[in-house]
Amino acid sequence: MSAGNTEARRGFFAIFPSIMLPMFLAVIDQTIVATALPAIAGSLGGVDRLSWVVVAYLVSTTIAAPIYGRLGDAFGRRRLIFVALGLYMGASVLCAAAQSIDMLTAARVLQGLGGGGLMTLSQAMIGETVAPRERARYQGYLSAVAVTASAFGPVAGGFLTEHLGWRSVFLVNLPLGVLAAILALRLPRRAGNGEAFRFDFQGVILFATFITTTLVMLQRMQEAVTGQWVLPAVLGASAVAALLLLIRREGRAPSPLLPLPLLRDPAIWRCDALAMCHGATLVSLITFLPLFFRMAHGLSAAEIGFLLLPLTAGIGAGSIVTGRIVSRTGRSAIFPSWGLTVAAVLLAALAFASPMLSPGAVSLSFGAVSIFMGTVMGVVQLTVQLAAGAHQLGAGAATVQFSRSLGAALGTALVGMTLFLTLALASPMAGEAFALILQGGPDAVASLTEAQRAAVESGLDRAFRNAFLCTAAFSAIGAVLAWSLPVRRI
Repeated sequence: MSAGNTEARRGFFAIFPSIMLPMFLAVIDQTIVATALPAIAGSLGGVDRLSWVVVAYLVSTTIAAPIYGRLGDAFGRRRLIFVALGLYMGASVLCAAAQSIDMLTAARVLQGLGGGGLMTLSQAMIGETVAPRERARYQGYLSAVAVTASAFGPVAGGFLTEHLGWRSVFLVNLPLGVLAAILALRLPRRAGNGEAFRFDFQGVILFATFITTTLVMLQRMQEAVTGQWVLPAVLGASAVAALLLLIRREGRAPSPLLPLPLLRDPAIWRCDALAMCHGATLVSLITFLPLFFRMAHGLSAAEIGFLLLPLTAGIGAGSIVTGRIVSRTGRSAIFPSWGLTVAAVLLAALAFASPMLSPGAVSLSFGAVSIFMGTVMGVVQLTVQLAAGAHQLGAGAATVQFSRSLGAALGTALVGMTLFLTLALASPMAGEAFALILQGGPDAVASLTEAQRAAVESGLDRAFRNAFLCTAAFSAIGAVLAWSLPVRRI
């Protein structure tokens, strides 16, 4: 082993034990909550706004990620880890205490302000310690954390929901957060680059306006079925205006929320767009597959948790294999190019085949999709870090997390709109029956009228088919971007 390899190994393992638990918390949040979504809907109601439990967290992390990236560059990342963990744990308590879907959504926003820094800061710490080519060698360790969190999440979420109630999936963050803070005390104290940091309040407000109006517009599109186009149209116009003002603002701000010079780099903007497509596909599947298993097969939370395992674990398995091959060969972009192409084809096929498959076959099929999805994020992170350079490492890492979270939020909202809009178009009674079955379980079918049963049977398969076709479209767009990446080797 060369001196350079030995130094890289020593540097990596000096920080890995301290950042693995914050990374674990960042990854587990989505999968552990996903299996609790049907139970949350049954307890708090508001089934048509259920995706907001996921989306609110994603929007908040999207806003927080670049802020943590820039603050970490300026003041050092160790102290920011403690701020992020404190916010995350405090908000977890508020999530557990929520009495309505609106209260839970608000608490998830606060939780995202903490969670948004965990992955961004952890990735940046690795970037400042290990050289780009050597990072691929240790991608397997990072992927192992993701695999463990992803595999633990749905099983733990299903078990906790079924035996202790859905609120326990948030309370479990407290002991894990305390342990993460203790481990973070071992992180080395590194000074920031000393640059003055000016908080871009106007940029944050404009971005929040853009993303919020866009998401509400997608949720309100269901009203268009009854001819009520005014509110969605106003919201859409507001979103476009906010986006144009945001771009103008970010081009002039001394410390912008969005680093536009970085985003002008072809390698970086393509990688960020690719991360958006990846987040839209994966998080949409994690969010809506539990609803599919609940509605189409009447499964319990614990059963759903086990059936999500292939999907969540497959991502890590694909990432581990990709990381090893990239480290040995230096080839990078070819893996997400082929991986997303295959994933798009499989998702399109599953959109039509899933109603005819058993729950186990559906689970394994989506697990195969996720293995190919696992070829993406490691390559994206490495490429962006290399293109950004050491001086803007945190800002570069933050653009990836920002883009993935933004894509996940918009993608989840779009798939949710497609699902419920399809039900509404099938029959007004289909949406009502959907909510009754989700809240009451399979036994609620007996209480439905004959017309409601017919509406569910005609609309359910079509609704999930269109939802899964949306995820296939996200993957296809990602594949086009991956094939166009200018950096093909590391």
